[in-house]
Amino acid sequence: MENNQYIKQFPELMKGKTILYVHGFGSSGQSGTVGRLREVLPSARIVAPDLPIHPEEALQLLLDTCRQEQPRLIIGTSMGGMYAEMLSGYDRILTNPAFQIAETMQSHGLTGKQQFFSPRRDGVQEFYVDKPLVKEYRQLSEQNFAHAYDEGEQQRVFGLFGDADPLVHTQVLFGEHYSQAISFHGEHRMNDKSFMHSVLPVIRWIDDRQEHRERPIIYIGVETLADGYGNPASSMQKAVRLLIEQYQVYFVGPAEEHWGQWLQEHVNVPAWHHAIYTYRRDLLYGDYLISRQKEGDTMATLLEFGSDTFKTWEDTIAYFERLGGQ
Repeated sequence: MENNQYIKQFPELMKGKTILYVHGFGSSGQSGTVGRLREVLPSARIVAPDLPIHPEEALQLLLDTCRQEQPRLIIGTSMGGMYAEMLSGYDRILTNPAFQIAETMQSHGLTGKQQFFSPRRDGVQEFYVDKPLVKEYRQLSEQNFAHAYDEGEQQRVFGLFGDADPLVHTQVLFGEHYSQAISFHGEHRMNDKSFMHSVLPVIRWIDDRQEHRERPIIYIGVETLADGYGNPASSMQKAVRLLIEQYQVYFVGPAEEHWGQWLQEHVNVPAWHHAIYTYRRDLLYGDYLISRQKEGDTMATLLEFGSDTFKTWEDTIAYFERLGGQ
């Protein structure tokens, strides 16, 4: 894997559960993403079949696999995201879903003889994309969103969209049918960094919901996140990554538009639906409040950022490491 400094194991996450991974166009169940999932989630069982080239056959294989395996989570990337959306009734994460796969094939030269990007169990290394096959994909993609408004589906489906994706641009289309669309910093193909910073937080939200798990709550004042020049404060991003592993983290600031943009840029996915805009931090009910402001009586334990005890984010990290998730 290309950025191993980002990889970390989470044995308690999705423990004992089956995750179905649906690969993208020209890939296989032996892709790097499958290896990444198995390394990061060692207590989960990852099922990743090689998909047939013909889309109706691929969809039938996935439907059969779901009936047999009863996955607790389905993750699909690119073309796999298109298929995963059709697998209603399951929690799903669609990463850069190629809902318009036929158009993507034609506009990006994915027709004619093609090489598989990763090895397949049948040993086949090449395949051919002709006009009839493109038509098959176009016809199948018309089945997308057929169950988007079935009971519970709006809460089951998350869409993740790379802000530097040069191939697929379907966030607007997804947003016409689902509410949980999230932009992340990354390209079309996931690497270790984009997976750990973008996909893993969503997996954690889903696992928490499935387990009815309630984590201690930390509120972080947005003024603690930036330095005097508006750049991320030293070790801030490290602190956020560590805190969200054990706590439910919310970011609190005044109702000013630039803070939403700043959180999107510098905190990104962990801030999605976790930003609170209020001038009354004393009314926040939770376990901890990290703030530069000298609050009055609060309903959370106040950690005064910038004080001798919490002068830096490294000091704050050390404090929570001693607490061990309490």
